[in-house]
Amino acid sequence: MKEGVSPGTVAVYYGGGKMKALERRMKVAELVLRCAICGFGVLAAALIGSDSQVREFFSVEKKAKFTDMKALVFLVIVNGIAATYSLVQIVRCVMSMLNGGVLLNKALACAIFSCDQVMAYLTLAAAAAAAQAAELGEFGQPELQWMKICDLYKKFCAQSGAGLAGAFAVSFCMVTVSSMSAFNLFRLYGKNKGRKSSGSW
Repeated sequence: MKEGVSPGTVAVYYGGGKMKALERRMKVAELVLRCAICGFGVLAAALIGSDSQVREFFSVEKKAKFTDMKALVFLVIVNGIAATYSLVQIVRCVMSMLNGGVLLNKALACAIFSCDQVMAYLTLAAAAAAAQAAELGEFGQPELQWMKICDLYKKFCAQSGAGLAGAFAVSFCMVTVSSMSAFNLFRLYGKNKGRKSSGSW
């Protein structure tokens, strides 16, 4: 085994220029996607978190705010967490690109994969729950005599809809990133492992 390499770290050797080019493209794509997650997450949380509208009915003011719907509260929290998590991962990606990313630690790759999977499920679940709540607000539920709230609070619904679109963008990017982190993890256990191990002794 080479000196200076810990037992939990695998040295990655590439078979040619194509693999190196693929590695560079994946690093850039991951960085761009994580930046998009951070940006869309902040945007979605800000749009929904600041959303409110006041209407007057028979001299009585009624205020609609995002805290009235638990699905929107959950969406704001999850997107805030996703943005913060992505910011941390952006720093890691930049450091990896500056260092060349020659050595991949299995434990780190596994941790990143697990966290990405959890965030992908969370963002998707939050967006789906908020979409269901938005559908009820837009179309109501005639069978249960639930009225169309968006007919009364159009500005509130429009801003929430924009935030929901950003949340779905976060979900899509997060699912894509989790697929990339899965590739980064499982390639350490692929067929190339035998060649790399035999070439390092």
